[in-house]
Amino acid sequence: MASSSTSEHGKSDSTGEIVIGAVDIGGTKIAVGMVDDSGKVLSRLESPTDAPGGYANALARMIDMLRRTSQDAGVEISGIGIGSTGVVYPGTGAFGDVDLLPGWQGNNPVQDLTCEFKVPVALENDADASALGEAGWGAGKLKSRLIYVTVGTGIGGGIILDGQLYRGADMAHPEISHHVIDPSGPDCSCGYQGCWESLATGTAMAAWFNANVAGDRRSTENLSAAQICQLAKRGENLAMRAVEREAYYLGLGLANLINLFVPDVIVLGGSVMKSAALFLDGIRKVIRQGCRFVPYEKTELALALLGEDANLIGAARVWHHRFRREVGRPS
Repeated sequence: MASSSTSEHGKSDSTGEIVIGAVDIGGTKIAVGMVDDSGKVLSRLESPTDAPGGYANALARMIDMLRRTSQDAGVEISGIGIGSTGVVYPGTGAFGDVDLLPGWQGNNPVQDLTCEFKVPVALENDADASALGEAGWGAGKLKSRLIYVTVGTGIGGGIILDGQLYRGADMAHPEISHHVIDPSGPDCSCGYQGCWESLATGTAMAAWFNANVAGDRRSTENLSAAQICQLAKRGENLAMRAVEREAYYLGLGLANLINLFVPDVIVLGGSVMKSAALFLDGIRKVIRQGCRFVPYEKTELALALLGEDANLIGAARVWHHRFRREVGRPS
């Protein structure tokens, strides 16, 4: 049996390999896995979040899944990285007021898992975790200025500048989805009208299509963004207009990000981007129109590479970013 050694930043086996226990906490499920030094997921398990069941119950399941995935992979846990939905406080390791996790505010998984496993633990918002994953092991590898944008039922994102995760005051996660695109647009949960999230999500695209098609079809069933994209691929006129509108609003938001940050790359992920080929030409057209005072052509638009394991890989990268600082290098 191989002997193990301990460094100041966590445990490693005799080969020096670091294996991170990754925890992805979402509103509907908690995923846990072991991720090696190259970003490969060695083992994984999932459990319903059951947020109303309480934090203590969820913590017990996280601990159990960490132990089981460690055993399944035949590895020792070197450290633990957590990516969580909603407001979190990376500095203290505590949950903020998270709508999807009622009653969890103030609980501290970093302290609890550190106590249980005796390894370093780090926590970030899940969008920041995904940004770190794509920067470290995905489409933004070795890029020092990166913005990650995920487009699905909502819009999320994370910003990396000069190889470091950008945070605001009090280490706050920037809400890139809530900059206003059209002040006369739809109401948004944040309190404004016409936020990027209210206009450019898959949900917004479906709402526009279903509202405009209501009197023009036999079926009363509302279609999803994925179904609308399939219709657009077949040349259905209203679906193609919905795609054009979606590309326009996505392009406006991305153009704003380019004007503000001029990143090396914007990495696009999320369910809507599974049909990226429908949108990219329209997005690029809007960017060309609105970014002429910055070298927008130097900003690459890339599709996320980490696939279905992106959240777990991102959670593992949270640990590397906190304790190893190997996100990117200046270019």
